[in-house]
Amino acid sequence: MDIVHDGPRLVLGGEFDVRSTFEVRTALRHHLEGSDTDVVVDLTDVTSIDLTALKVLAAATFWAQREGRHITLRGAGPAVRRMLHKSHLIKVVDLERVGVSA
Repeated sequence: MDIVHDGPRLVLGGEFDVRSTFEVRTALRHHLEGSDTDVVVDLTDVTSIDLTALKVLAAATFWAQREGRHITLRGAGPAVRRMLHKSHLIKVVDLERVGVSA
């Protein structure tokens, strides 16, 4: 799992699964504690994701809300969206809306 802090963005790449959840959870907590801005988690380069990883994002969303902050997921591909819908976690996290060009 590649994790890059880029201003208000946390860019994730690679396989986001049970093996990388501790690393991502720690990065999210440090990112939220290290600034007072909202956070964008960029999933564009995530090649695969599992339910455990999605639960980390949902838990971070709740934690951020308690702190008066907001987490937005960017670049969620079809596989990520499908898992969010199947798990019903789509109701918990905020996906960035992407406009369709004509």
